[in-house]
Amino acid sequence: MSNRLFQGIIFQMKDAINRVIGVIDENGVVIACSELVKIGEVRTGLREEFNFSTDAVITGGFTYRPIGTSQRVEYAAFVEGEDRVAEKIAGVIAIALNNIKSMYDEKYNKNSLIKNILLDNILPSDIYIKSKELRFDPEVSRVVYLIKFPVKNDIVPFDIIQNMFPDKNKESVISIGEYDVVLVKETPITTEAYELEAVAQTIYDTLCAEFYTNVSIGVGTVVETVKDLARSYKEAQIALDVGKIFENEKSINSYENLGIGRLIYQLPTTLCDMFLQEVFKKGSIESLDQETLTTIQAFFENNLNVSETSRKLFVHRNTLVYRLEKIRKLTGLDLREFDHAITFKVALMVKKYLSEKHSPIN
Repeated sequence: MSNRLFQGIIFQMKDAINRVIGVIDENGVVIACSELVKIGEVRTGLREEFNFSTDAVITGGFTYRPIGTSQRVEYAAFVEGEDRVAEKIAGVIAIALNNIKSMYDEKYNKNSLIKNILLDNILPSDIYIKSKELRFDPEVSRVVYLIKFPVKNDIVPFDIIQNMFPDKNKESVISIGEYDVVLVKETPITTEAYELEAVAQTIYDTLCAEFYTNVSIGVGTVVETVKDLARSYKEAQIALDVGKIFENEKSINSYENLGIGRLIYQLPTTLCDMFLQEVFKKGSIESLDQETLTTIQAFFENNLNVSETSRKLFVHRNTLVYRLEKIRKLTGLDLREFDHAITFKVALMVKKYLSEKHSPIN
């Protein structure tokens, strides 16, 4: 909170109140006063008084009233006098300054700045100005985690993540909606993707074990400056979206490990439709039954190895060869040839992507 803001308000009030008025901080130091010579004075013993009472404290010829309702008193308004009028004036000043403080904090606190950066609600030229005002180092490398909670749950997502990461100097927890929470965490620029995923895994395991809730976590890349946090946030969003399509069995997806799915996700659907029409004969891919699709998936998972795939599927080698030949006749692609296998794999992913995009829920 800016001391100058408090002083400005007190200065405007002094003509309406024929008494000395001002504000002290949590250490009892006068930070604003209608009599400028008193700024810097120390009022001792008040912290202990407020620990026992959140009502007015009357001592030394002044009446003090805490600003705010939290257990930790950061500021208090004071008015000259120990009478009932002084107590009422102190109460009115405390209420007014508390409302001003709340609006100021909402506009200028660090989390508000970061949220505006993530959502592209601030001009690049203003980012460094605001960072300097908040004493927030803009040149520290950070990464964004996007944690998506299930819609139906009885827990408060923001509070849980905030309690898991209490270091406000190096970590910021921000609510981006009722069920989405963002964690912005300082981390070295050399941090590997598997190390970032380890942090996400810790979050996931804790939520599952202690709160019995499953979440989806998207992990962006580490960025060097605060102005690039928006990019890391978008990457975390893409990681969740792409993971939902191509890795729906995974709860944690990192942008760096999305592979070819990331490329397909960014292609126009019209281009994807054209690709499928060029790769497959008309209707050929729809003619593949579930057994054939399972065979194809197993063949890919075993690196196009016929013997290993037949062993995993518990079928004779000749049976697998027959199925692969059947696929070749239907589609014109021989999966035993690497180039054909790559084309087929990409085509299946494109088809899955289009199915998801054309789904009614989207």
